[in-house]
Amino acid sequence: MPTLPWVTPNPARPDTQAFVMASRFEVRSLKDVPRFFRKSLAAWGQVRQAPGALGASLVARPLRRTFFTLSAWESREALYTYARTEPHKSVMTGLRDTMRTSTFTFWEVPADALPIDWAEAERRLEEQARADAEGRGTASGPR
Repeated sequence: MPTLPWVTPNPARPDTQAFVMASRFEVRSLKDVPRFFRKSLAAWGQVRQAPGALGASLVARPLRRTFFTLSAWESREALYTYARTEPHKSVMTGLRDTMRTSTFTFWEVPADALPIDWAEAERRLEEQARADAEGRGTASGPR
């Protein structure tokens, strides 16, 4: 399982909150894995220089066609600015056709709790995926 370890592009200010995002992406087929991984490295390079980025890590499980990201930010606005900025913006729109599923979850922690534990991030992603599935089930009626 290739992991890009937690990096800290900008130190967190003491006694502040960090806005955390975890994501899980599953691509449609194994042939999509190399492309997704290459493109995600461009976004990884960007986050390492992004204003407001307090930390980030990436886990790739290529044989499962699954990728996880975990990042912490000074604010929700800092995260959204990063997401709307190139190359991230084009990377994500360019990969939409390769995606089978994606899950995102957000929460806040004291900045001194960084880096975030991957087990906590995966637990939150599983909870969010269940909530998303229940929401789709409700929207489409009984199963």
